[in-house]
Amino acid sequence: MKRPKIEIRDLSVEYVNSERNLRHLALDRLTFDIYDNEFLCVVGQSGCGKSTLISTIAGFVKPMGGTLTLDSQPITKPGADRGVVFQEYALLPWKTVIDNVALGLKFRGIPKVERQATARKYLELTNLADAANKYPHELSGGMKQRAAVARTLANEPAVMLMDEPFAAVDAQTRLTLQEEMERIWEQTQVTVVFVTHSVEEAIFLGDRIVVLTQGPGRVASILNVDIPRSERRWGIIDNNPVFRDLRKSVLELVRGEVVPVEEVSA
Repeated sequence: MKRPKIEIRDLSVEYVNSERNLRHLALDRLTFDIYDNEFLCVVGQSGCGKSTLISTIAGFVKPMGGTLTLDSQPITKPGADRGVVFQEYALLPWKTVIDNVALGLKFRGIPKVERQATARKYLELTNLADAANKYPHELSGGMKQRAAVARTLANEPAVMLMDEPFAAVDAQTRLTLQEEMERIWEQTQVTVVFVTHSVEEAIFLGDRIVVLTQGPGRVASILNVDIPRSERRWGIIDNNPVFRDLRKSVLELVRGEVVPVEEVSA
C-alpha cells in the first residue's frame, strides 16, 4: 500500500480584503493524498486555486479550515523540507550559476567546499555543468529554469513544489524541459507537486493528475496516468492511444463537460 507523504483533508483557503470587506474562497474542502516519490500534476481553469494550493503546501498561505500534513506533521509555515520552483527564475543576477544553486546551502551554514560540491552535483544532473561560472544574463530561458530546478534540488527537499515552471519559455524549449524534468525525476525520485495549465504536460510528467473545478477549487477527479516511463518521450507518447484518450478525458473535466467523480483510472 502506498504511503501518503502529504495528507490533505477538507482544506479550504479564503482570501480576505478587510479594507474593501471582500472575501474570496479559493479552495473549498479539498481532500486527497500525495504519495511518497510521486509526481503529481494539478490542472484546472485559470482561477481554480492551483497556485493557492502550491502556496498553502509551501506554508506561505494559511488555510481557513481543514488539515494539511507532511509526514504526519502539520504544515504551519515554510520549511526546508519543501522547495518551490516558480514560473519566474528568481536567480540573483550578480551571482554565478553555481553560486545561485548553492545559495540555499549557504543560508543553512554549509561550508563552502561542501556546498560547491553539492551544487556541482546538481548542475551535472541538470546538464548545466559547463555553465557553472556564467551569470544569469548569459543563459537562455530554458537554462535559467534548469538552474532554478538545480537550486531547489541542491537543498534536498522532501517535496518539490512547481508552479507553472515552464510557462515562460517557447514551445520547443518547453518540450525539451519536460523531457529533462522526466529524466531528473527518474534519477532523484523526489516527491513533486506540479501545477500546469497544459493537459499534455500533466500527462507527460504525472503519475496522477488532480483536476480542480472552476473556482472555488474542488476536486473534480483524480486520474492515473498508466503510460510507462520508458515511453515518456515526445514523438512516442503523443502517438499512444492511452495518451490521446486521457487527454480527451482531462480536457472534458477541465471544461466542466462531465460530472465530477471521486477517482477514476485512465
